Amino acid sequence: MKVGLIGAGNMARALARGWGEAVLCTDGGSGRAQALVGELGGERVATNRELAERVDAVILCHKPYHLEQVAAEIAGVAETVVSVLGATGTSMLQRAYPSAQVFALIPNTCVEVRQGVTVYAQREAAEQAAVDPERERQVLALFARLGKVVSVPERLLDAATAISGVGPAYQALLVEAQVDAAVRRGLQAQLAAELVTATMAGSAALITAKGHDTLAVRREVTSPGGSTARGLDALERAGIRTAFQDAIDAVTGLGGSR
Repeated sequence: MKVGLIGAGNMARALARGWGEAVLCTDGGSGRAQALVGELGGERVATNRELAERVDAVILCHKPYHLEQVAAEIAGVAETVVSVLGATGTSMLQRAYPSAQVFALIPNTCVEVRQGVTVYAQREAAEQAAVDPERERQVLALFARLGKVVSVPERLLDAATAISGVGPAYQALLVEAQVDAAVRRGLQAQLAAELVTATMAGSAALITAKGHDTLAVRREVTSPGGSTARGLDALERAGIRTAFQDAIDAVTGLGGSR
């Protein structure tokens, strides 16, 4: 499947680097498309319409508020439209592209190193009948090259991406906090960062291997009255669970409900 990117910002760049192939892309005049072509090869295409005419699938990486503007240029030309836009559901895409096969996916920036998580908005049964299964398979296979693809009912897309889509920023913040704490106790920042990130990666692998039984993993490390127990108690008293509850509410627009 030959694809073209409309938009060349952070997500487009992460996707293109993950695929690692020459890229066809456009931008709104920022110069990012040309920079991406300079890095990976390919071509900065002059117009969105020309791009749509030359590819099998258009990937929308522009700002969500440009949806109608871009659709006015390429609707009727693009046969397969894949959106990675936030706050843009399948129904919005279908209205903008009534004659196209449309797919809404939200990847995270870890796709750049092929360790990403992409959430696919699975349509309700009545709407799923309109989806070409072969094109759906091709689109999902394209993103599976970049990591894990998880299908969720579209009504749960916001909740799912409030974990995965923003997750790299949260994990980076957790690393920073632990590094800062370690530096306070005398470790060099680089060494602390290596320890934290390696432990984070290993812990993720261990949790996965144990069927995501986080309690089992914690119990294997936590001796009664030991240092891990004291550390966990400090995190609980600091409100770590409440912080993440507040974060997901803020991301999904429910921040005022608690």
